[in-house]
Amino acid sequence: MAMKASLQLRLGTQLTMTPQLQQAIALLQLSTLDLRQEIQQALESNPMLELEDEFGEQSVSEASEEEWASEIPDELSTDSDWSDTYQDLAPAAGGGEGPDFERQADGQSLQGHLAWQLAMTDLEPRQRLIGDTLIDAVDGAGYLTQPLDELCEGLRSQGLAGLKTREIEQVLLRLQQFEPTGIFARDLRECLMLQLAGLPDDTPLLPQARRLVRQFLEALASGDRRLLKRRLGLDDAALDAVIALVRTLDPRPGSHLGESSSDYVIPDLVARHDRHGWHVELNAQALPRLRIQPDYASLIRRADKSRDNQFLKDHLQEARWLMKSLSSRNDTLLRVGREIMVRQIDFLERGEEAMKPLILADIAQIVEMHESTISRVTTQKFIHTPRGVFELKYFFSSQVGNGDGDAHSSTAIRARIRKLVQEEPPRKPLSDSKLVAMLEEAGINVARRTVAKYREALGIPPSSERKRLK
Repeated sequence: MAMKASLQLRLGTQLTMTPQLQQAIALLQLSTLDLRQEIQQALESNPMLELEDEFGEQSVSEASEEEWASEIPDELSTDSDWSDTYQDLAPAAGGGEGPDFERQADGQSLQGHLAWQLAMTDLEPRQRLIGDTLIDAVDGAGYLTQPLDELCEGLRSQGLAGLKTREIEQVLLRLQQFEPTGIFARDLRECLMLQLAGLPDDTPLLPQARRLVRQFLEALASGDRRLLKRRLGLDDAALDAVIALVRTLDPRPGSHLGESSSDYVIPDLVARHDRHGWHVELNAQALPRLRIQPDYASLIRRADKSRDNQFLKDHLQEARWLMKSLSSRNDTLLRVGREIMVRQIDFLERGEEAMKPLILADIAQIVEMHESTISRVTTQKFIHTPRGVFELKYFFSSQVGNGDGDAHSSTAIRARIRKLVQEEPPRKPLSDSKLVAMLEEAGINVARRTVAKYREALGIPPSSERKRLK
């Protein structure tokens, strides 16, 4: 049968990723403590920047608006995703019995961060079991340590009848979109290729960098520049630029998450209540306030092309971009934080038992950003509330649904289980079956195995052991 050629036109939007936008997105991902260090480095390297006496939100109103300065947009987007190569994540939809996820148990560990993203992704139960298995097989550097055929055999023994390696590969492609970029790679080449796939198509020398990693990684490791120049068709300067691009990639993308385990946090946002209701504001004490150094700025001459004057111009422009990036970061963080707390006001007023189901897609749709951006905004960002200081991603919770369409947050169900156990008679502790019945009386229909799973996640022993302990 002859095939008919056709031309299709597909419309789409894509963020043009300039170095300044890359900086804005990178700042958004940093915790407040890490961002303070970044600001300190900028202060030490850029004479155009200085600290104001007070902390607070950045402003670029003091920046010079000379004609020679390239235009900085009023709004700097920090929204991006890494789905250039792979299919976008499907919109997450609640329903049925949600996956188990205990934030406090995992903290900022790599497995915990991946499990949180999996819990916030729309997958079928069969796919979710595959995803859990893949996460368990990831080592501390972020690599998948077991061959897919071995994982397939293990999953078949767990009851996934008819499972084929191709089905695992399809789930793996979804998980390779998780953060940090390059995660779930099976070797160094795939890890670097995943990171290159996340760069914008207009990145200089990107095709050559992809070809270098795909075909000539061994030649790069051995330092065979002659072969690289000949096979890639590059001169010395272009080859240096390609190698520099490759060296910006992280060969161990998962290693950094396990390192950030400090107990000291600085709230980025503050939730307070007054007679007008609940308000979410930026923490004015979180970051130092920057300004342009007026004495150096006054030395710049508009038409002067000298080396010293160009040096001052370049540093002034860098300073203005940094200040705008910080302002954009604050704006994005505040928008996301407010939308989260609007949906979790019941938690603020009544505690964990009133927590509502919430997934990344819910907030992403409202603020018109990618789910990966919401993941960045809510990781290692904290809010101070009358009930304590919480990481923003704490307020996301998978949904456990009833047959009648009602749904409850898994966090709220855990809180109810904890409260019921705390109030149980010492001589007659509640069994899991009894907990199921009491939850059902409260309008929460969950399976016994779910109650047992949540009880274990809370560190509560079974009823037989609790009786002996009291």
